[in-house]
Amino acid sequence: MMLFGKVSQQLCGIKKLPWSCDSRYFWGWLNAVFNKVDYDRIRDVGPDRAASEWLLRCGAMVRYHGQERWQMDYNHLPTGPLDKYKIQAIDATNSCIMSIGFDHMEGLQHVEKIRLCKCHYIEDDCLVRLGQLENLQKSILEMEIISCGNVTDKGIIALRHLRNLKYLLLSDLPGVKEKENLVQVFETALPSLELKLQLK
Repeated sequence: MMLFGKVSQQLCGIKKLPWSCDSRYFWGWLNAVFNKVDYDRIRDVGPDRAASEWLLRCGAMVRYHGQERWQMDYNHLPTGPLDKYKIQAIDATNSCIMSIGFDHMEGLQHVEKIRLCKCHYIEDDCLVRLGQLENLQKSILEMEIISCGNVTDKGIIALRHLRNLKYLLLSDLPGVKEKENLVQVFETALPSLELKLQLK
């Protein structure tokens, strides 16, 4: 009995190991693994298939050109010719996508709509990266960013490079502070944009 007491005291005195004692660290590590870019996979199966796998692995959904149904089950991704299924829309509601995975989007040429809602790992770097991708600068028509607490004015302003963007909804973004400046930036850069602000 005395021996057990000493051992338990020693164990309690050990500094917590992130991987074993704190589930937050574990889930953060696992989400980073899900977001890791496999460039060989992109080369082998094409950007749309590789991005679909990444998005679904992280809990997002995709819709392909010519289809009404959202694809949400990783195990039921369509098979067939690699160039047949082109991502048209992405709904990342409650997903764990993060900046390290955004290289998956580099080869996507047909994405017209992206919805980022309650994405805890989405931050300014993600939106800056989106704004830098030439294919997405041409193809994206609509975006919704809702309840993503790590997004600030810097990330939103980076979306001005999406030159064909027609609709942008910004809602419940506590990090966005300068609404008037955002309106001015988008009126100058994208005069035909419908900008809908639901911010405090």
